[in-house]
Amino acid sequence: MRQGLIIFRFQSTHMKRIIGSIVLALAISLSVPAQSKSASPAGGDEQMIRNSMNEQLAAWNSGNIDRFMGTYWQDDSLMFIGKSGITYGWQKTLENYKKGYPDTAAMGKLDFNILQVKRLSGTYFFVVGKWHLTRSIGNVGGHFTLLFRKIKNKWLIVADHSS
Repeated sequence: MRQGLIIFRFQSTHMKRIIGSIVLALAISLSVPAQSKSASPAGGDEQMIRNSMNEQLAAWNSGNIDRFMGTYWQDDSLMFIGKSGITYGWQKTLENYKKGYPDTAAMGKLDFNILQVKRLSGTYFFVVGKWHLTRSIGNVGGHFTLLFRKIKNKWLIVADHSS
């Protein structure tokens, strides 16, 4: 297999850390054989991530954005990519959610379909899915990719790309 080298030039320390983590996780995923479902014990890491996402769903649908953000890494290096571009930091991401969804009518009822949960390493998972908001002001939806990282024995979202 021919290996290629991609060189990136970044100005932001936060961006360097996030991209470095993503590149490392992807490199590890390419070098480690895929694990079978039987290799994950019941209630294992994948189930913990699915449970975390179900907690998000319940928090959103109860109108609680603060609780919804509990599944995100509470750090300035958190990266959220949406229609307005890239946002860094947990606090700024929370503020953007509250600005974009100021009340339960704007929030609507969230539903999502997880299309793939892939272990990249012992400390990273990659999740792909579709989201949908049912709202009286008009339904919206799209896709998401999430990078989960195990931090202090808890799976947290360190990068979110939702469109």
